[in-house]
Amino acid sequence: MPTIRSLTRQLVWPVAFAFAALAFAAAAPAQELQEGKQYVRVKNPAPPADLGKKIEVIEFFSYGCPHCADLEPEMQGWLKTLPPDVQFRRVPVMFQDRWVALAKIYYTLDALGEESRLSPEVFKAIHKNGVNLSSDKVFFDWAASQGLDRKKVEDMYNSFAIAGKMNKAKTEAQQYTVQSVPMVVVDGKFVTASDKVGGSHAALPPAISALVVKARAERPKS
Repeated sequence: MPTIRSLTRQLVWPVAFAFAALAFAAAAPAQELQEGKQYVRVKNPAPPADLGKKIEVIEFFSYGCPHCADLEPEMQGWLKTLPPDVQFRRVPVMFQDRWVALAKIYYTLDALGEESRLSPEVFKAIHKNGVNLSSDKVFFDWAASQGLDRKKVEDMYNSFAIAGKMNKAKTEAQQYTVQSVPMVVVDGKFVTASDKVGGSHAALPPAISALVVKARAERPKS
C-alpha cells in the first residue's frame, strides 16, 4: 500500500514538471527568435537618438487601437523590468482622422509628465467605458476629472510644441513603413509585433527583451 510520502511525491513531481514545461514554453520565443519570422531587420536602419548610449525601444501605437489596448498591461509589466541601458518611447500613429486627436492626447500627457500614469486610463476610458476622447472638449473634461488643470491641458494640446511632435511622429512612421500597430522597433534595426511572435501579446515583451540582447551584442564595443 503506498505511503502518504510516496503519494505526495507522485503528485508533486507531475505538477512541478508541468510548471517547468510552461516556463520553458514561455521562454522559448525569446530564446529562438528567427530573422524573417519573429522579427525582421530594417534594411536601412536609422541610428537611435542616443547612439552609443542607450538601446532604444520604440512602440508605434494608437490609443484608438484595440490591439494596443490589449497589449498595454503586458507592456506596463515589461517596463518595470527595463534594464538601465535601455530607453523606451512611444510614437502615436495617425491612420485615421480620429487617431490624430488621440496622438495629440499622448503628446499632451507626455509634455505634462502624466503619460505613464494616465496612458492606461486613456485606454480604459476609450475601450472599456466608451468615452469619445477624440473630441477636444470631452478630453479636456476627462483630463480635469483625472486631477489635471484643464486650462494647462488645453493650452498644451493646442501648442506649437505638440504640433511639432505630431509632424515628427508622421515622419518616423513613414521612415519605418508602419502599416499596422502595435509595432515595436528595437535599436532602430529590428522590427517585431504580436502577430510575428505567435499572435500572443504576452509573448511580445520576452521577444523585445531578446532583441535588446541581440542589439546589445551587435553594438560596437567602446
